[in-house]
Amino acid sequence: MFNGIEHIISPMNAVWCGWVMFALLVLAILSEWLQPGIISQAHQSLVARTDRTYKEAPVNTTGQLLLSLFRIGTIAMGICMCMQAQDVQSVISFGVVCVLVLSVLAVKMLCNMLLDYTFMLRRRFASPYEHYSNIVTLVTVALYPALLLLIHFGTPVLSRWVLAGAAVLFIALWFYRSSKIYVNSLMAAVYLVIYNCTLEILPMAGVYGLSVKMLSIL
Repeated sequence: MFNGIEHIISPMNAVWCGWVMFALLVLAILSEWLQPGIISQAHQSLVARTDRTYKEAPVNTTGQLLLSLFRIGTIAMGICMCMQAQDVQSVISFGVVCVLVLSVLAVKMLCNMLLDYTFMLRRRFASPYEHYSNIVTLVTVALYPALLLLIHFGTPVLSRWVLAGAAVLFIALWFYRSSKIYVNSLMAAVYLVIYNCTLEILPMAGVYGLSVKMLSIL
């Protein structure tokens, strides 16, 4: 069917791919429209020397929901593009990956809530959660155009490198920003490394591994 060459999923061999990419773009535009400046805030909060020196975007529940759907969909599409086209034959496969991504994020959120309840982090640090959200937005917004290029010029192998690069970029940015907030001693730095390994790197590897196994079953 593909003449022995690994092809990436694209509108040429999976019509649903084009519609999903268009829907993700609409979600991002609507989110920015409902919360003007939400994307620029993500960049400003990263480079800000101190907290609250950047302009905060207005909070809108619907806009936040749409932005979350954009993030989940973009990550799921990146994972799907790492597979051979014949392994991702329908939008159902994409939906399964979205559910897996959402499930892992939900478990992560529960773990963070437990840490927050145990150590009262939210009372001591008001802004880390906002910075975290901004970094996720920044990385997924950067990942989206990369996926558009991969649709036309990519292969599953190249897609894996791009997805791995996005993961490394996220970890690096979050470690950079959180180190300015949390780290005030060597022990704090050790705790931060352990946190990133257990609640960031392992979930990323887990959602990718689960996606590969589920798509091989479908």
